[in-house]
Amino acid sequence: MREEVATVLEKIRPNLQADGGDVELVDVSEDGVVKVKLTGACAGCPMSSMTLKNGIERLLKQEVTGVKEVVGV
Repeated sequence: MREEVATVLEKIRPNLQADGGDVELVDVSEDGVVKVKLTGACAGCPMSSMTLKNGIERLLKQEVTGVKEVVGV
């Protein structure tokens, strides 16, 4: 599942980089929890929780079977 998650994050990355940020995959647990770290401008952005839940988590749940939640670390 980790490779699938990494592939989907590559699709999201250009959008984040356009705003001066990025996303880094930290871990994918057996129970479907994906841990990511938002970096650059995304790290301190007040909208980062929306980006995490409404953007990254939504897309990962749609495209990778078994993803239950995405959390920021």
